[in-house]
Amino acid sequence: MNTLTDSVQILRDAAGHPAFAVLPFAHYQALVKDKARAEPGIPAAVVDLALDNDWSAARAWREHLELTQAGVAERMGITQGAYAQLEAKKTIRKSSREKIARALDLHEAQLDF
Repeated sequence: MNTLTDSVQILRDAAGHPAFAVLPFAHYQALVKDKARAEPGIPAAVVDLALDNDWSAARAWREHLELTQAGVAERMGITQGAYAQLEAKKTIRKSSREKIARALDLHEAQLDF
């Protein structure tokens, strides 16, 4: 037997359909804890920019945020040319992805598509 489902009470509406599930608070906290670690999403507009133009995720985000390469490079403490080389790559090393994410004020996972 599953202890989680054994301790859940189902409340039904007037028609007899399940309407609510009542569960022990400790189980609720475990569910909420997992949600707190969820990674932020990626707007459809960013994905569309990347796919429609065959751009890297970094470029799609930069264009979406209406930033220049020079502006992002300055935030990263590198030259515009160095940033342009990073942005042109379809896959970026984890350390570079983290730096770009910080410069764009994003979670690094948002650049991993």
